[in-house]
Order: sequence, then C-alpha cells, then structure tokens
Amino acid sequence: MTNLLRRPQTAGGPGEIPSGTRAAAPRFHWRDYTVYIAFVALFVIFAITLSDDGFLSSNNLTNIIAQTAPISIMAIAVTFVIAAAQIDLSVGSVAGLASVTTAMAIEQWGGVPGVFVGVLTGVAIGVINGTLVAYFGIPSFLVTLGMLGIAVGLAMWITDSAPKPILDQTYNDIFGSAEILGVPILVLWTLIAVVVGHIILRKRPFGRYVLATGGNEEATRFSGIPTKRIVFTFMLASAVVAALAGMLYAGRLQSGRFSWGQGDELSVIAAVVLGGTSLFGGRGSVIGALVGSLLIGMINNGMLILGLEFSQQQVVRGIIIILAVALAGRA
Repeated sequence: MTNLLRRPQTAGGPGEIPSGTRAAAPRFHWRDYTVYIAFVALFVIFAITLSDDGFLSSNNLTNIIAQTAPISIMAIAVTFVIAAAQIDLSVGSVAGLASVTTAMAIEQWGGVPGVFVGVLTGVAIGVINGTLVAYFGIPSFLVTLGMLGIAVGLAMWITDSAPKPILDQTYNDIFGSAEILGVPILVLWTLIAVVVGHIILRKRPFGRYVLATGGNEEATRFSGIPTKRIVFTFMLASAVVAALAGMLYAGRLQSGRFSWGQGDELSVIAAVVLGGTSLFGGRGSVIGALVGSLLIGMINNGMLILGLEFSQQQVVRGIIIILAVALAGRA
C-alpha cells in the first residue's frame, strides 16, 4: 500500500514547498483554496438573498460560530486522524454518550465530578479505539464504525432514551451559555481549540510525525518514529475532543441526550476534507477545517432561514459530503 520512494508530505498550506525540496517553485493549486472560495461565494449569495431576513445581523453571524462550535472542535481533532490516513466515524456518537454521562454525574455528584466523568468517557473510548487500531492493526474504519453503534446503544440504554436535564447553572454557563465581554463562550472554546490544534500541527514534532505517518507510514517507522504510539495518541485525542464537544452540547442545551451529535461525524469529515486535509494522508490544515465547519454551519443557517424541511437539509448535506470527497484529490 505504501511506496518507500514517496516523500512524506508536510503540513503545507497553499503553495508551501515540502521540506528538502529546493528546485520546485510554488504553484497555485485551486483545490488548496476551494473551501475559502466556496465560503466567500456562499456568504455573498446569502448576504444578498437573505439580507432582509437578518442573515447579516451580528447576532446571527455570532450564532453560526457558536452553534457550530462542537463540529469545529471535533473537526480540528479529526484533522490529525485523516492527515494520518485514518478515519474516526465514532465522534458524533461519543459526543452524545459523553453528554449523557456528564449529565448523570452532575445530577449525582455536582459539576466538577461531572466534567471529570465526561472527559473519562472520551479517554475510555479513545484507549479502546487507539489500542485496536495502533497495536492490533484493525482498520480504523471498522473499529470506529463499531464504536459508533456501541456508544449510541450505551447512551440509549443507560437513559432509557430519555434526556437528562442539567440544573447546574455554573456548568451550563461555562460549557454553553455564558458570554465574556459580549463574546459567547462557545466562540472562545472554538478559538482556543483552533490555536492549540494549529500550533501542534504546524509547530510541534507531533504534528510533523502525524503528517509523515500519513504520507508514508512504513518509511516513517523505518526512520525511528514510533508510528504506533502516534496513531494511538491521535485516536485517543479524537475521542477526548469528541467528549468535550458532547459536554458543550450538554451545556448549551442544558441536558444530556444520546441524539446530541448524532450524524455529526459526516459533517466533521466533510469539513476536514473541504478544508484541505487529504483523505489519503500526508497533508492537513486546522484553519481549513475551521473554515469548512463554518461553511457547513452557514449553509445550515441559510437553509433554516429559507425554511427548508429537515429532509431537504439532509439532501444538501449529502451533496456537500460528495463534493468534499470529489474535490479532495490525491495531490
């Protein structure tokens, strides 16, 4: 599957030259800018057609970012997974399970233990996913597809499919409804996640190892990099971040429910791929993933303003996912 003569790619943005290459000159690749072009084009279209419906209001634009926060945060973690030529289909279901375990723990022991239990939910699932993928060699597609069903079933089982209300207002403020200097806290959570993810991917050795693993895992392993540990780590991180997204759902909606995050894995993957991360590994962009998730959030917002039915919204989301895969390319 791998080509030993292939050079691992770097965390390149548009036109960035891979390390060790001197003769090659930067070239314009339109795929590198697809998400940004699409974002600007759709924003202009919605601004013109929906201006009388409040699309351009500051409240609406801020709400798009806040409501998309769980998707954006999960997309940042999944960027590492896909850039390493792996996949995580369980993030949406893990978010729902974490929202439930957090709500139940808050009801029993209070806010701080609830946060701990929510994080622990992500850690437990991440350890299972990471171990099976990294050390047992089971394809991540199969592992996380199975975990998707396990997480949903477990969340429904322990709650009898009923929502679990969260009455701890401090928790709801920190993870959902508070504002700091007029900025919704969900926007701040998104900004923190983007900064941390971007620094790790672009500035830290771990990010380079992830991209090298995705570009050519066998050659990377021969160079002395512990690829199994790298795979385990980003699979663990993906589940923990998904749990955090579930806790944000719980804070914003003031309850835990198995359906929070349901189907988000498709939106997350679409956002990551639209953002410039290669499905074939070796290249990733945290900023692109953020723009991709905001693009999907803006489309959802526009469809709601237009009054489209849920079934019609599903069709549009499906088209977006197909376009994301079609535009991914191998370059």
